[in-house]
Amino acid sequence: MGSSKKMGTLAEKIISRKAKKIVQAGEIVIVPVDWAFCQDGTGPLTIDGILEIGRGVTKPENCIFFIDHAVPPPRKELANAHKKIRDFAEKFSIKVFMQGVCHQLMIEKFSSPYDIIVGADSHTPTSGALGAFASGFGSTDVASAFVTGSIWLKVPEVIAFKLKGKLNARVSGKDLILKIIGDIGSDGAIYKSLEFFGEGVKNVSMDERFTISNMSIEAGAKTGIFPADEITEKYLKEMGRENDFEELLPDESAYKNFTGIDLSEIKPQVAFPHEVSNVYEVEKIEKTPIDVVFIGTCTNGRFSDFLKAGEILKKSERIKTRLIIGPASKDILHKLISTKLIDVFLRRGAILIPPGCGPCCGVHEGILADGERCLSTANRNFKGRMGNPESFVYLASPETCAATAITGFITDPRKI
Repeated sequence: MGSSKKMGTLAEKIISRKAKKIVQAGEIVIVPVDWAFCQDGTGPLTIDGILEIGRGVTKPENCIFFIDHAVPPPRKELANAHKKIRDFAEKFSIKVFMQGVCHQLMIEKFSSPYDIIVGADSHTPTSGALGAFASGFGSTDVASAFVTGSIWLKVPEVIAFKLKGKLNARVSGKDLILKIIGDIGSDGAIYKSLEFFGEGVKNVSMDERFTISNMSIEAGAKTGIFPADEITEKYLKEMGRENDFEELLPDESAYKNFTGIDLSEIKPQVAFPHEVSNVYEVEKIEKTPIDVVFIGTCTNGRFSDFLKAGEILKKSERIKTRLIIGPASKDILHKLISTKLIDVFLRRGAILIPPGCGPCCGVHEGILADGERCLSTANRNFKGRMGNPESFVYLASPETCAATAITGFITDPRKI
């Protein structure tokens, strides 16, 4: 096939390698899967699909169950769902993890450049930040991947962004992806691959890339992919997985059309209820009162997110909202404790919840009351998303959330 560095977009390169032929956007192919996984919300349905097919699991070493949406289980129905997953996994020798959000654990332990990753969760594209083709599929498709070790997909067309410059202080990758979603809309990238290139990419940290890829689905994208470069290599080395690194760079000539973004021009953004695309610059909507602030989730529950928020919280000894913090994995929680960063939050009355999804999906810990407003670092603010259709969810960066916790209303973090 020749070197995959000499042709195509990032998505085309990854899929071409797996298909063992050169592919282009629009082609339908069947490719082997490197990782197939589901979580406790989709796991029972996936198991039912596998049992209905009746052929067992082809490569259990490439399959994973995560229990993260409601851990520990808050009611018997969810406890029974967890038991169903554990029993099935034991029968087929499949890994089960209960130590964090599936997407965070994937990037910490498994995802690598050129991987094809199939997840029964819509925010599977998080792993695209490592140069993988990672996408969310329905439980039936994931069941098929468990059984056959492969998946069919259409090679997506690309929406490309050429980055230049550098983000300013207290402006983050969350603000960048909110700006993009606000500009192109929640359906602006349906079945497309969001891809990022240009000299500005080197100024986007690994954690910020994870946030951006994670939220690509909120514009309707099939996936969101970054090049696998020296920043990727450094991250994998920090995770003890340096041997998993392989450079993946796009052929920039493949991006016939692209949108240029000067990172220095991005300002703090907030998505208002009840659409992720309902985005405003924070300076235009300040003073909106907030009852609860939530910092966590697979989108912004990493150590760097808490570090940024903590630096702002140190500016005041008191906060004026309730504050919930949820590290995305056990390792992140350990680091928060070992560095004593956790004290910054706890001394100000924050409630620490176990590593996992927490209140993000509205089934566990932190459900909102009627009329309450929450500013969250999560990825979705649909009506009822945090468990109550009579509440209101706003989305912002950890910096904006921390500033807001101090004042009690949406606040530009650059002003604290």
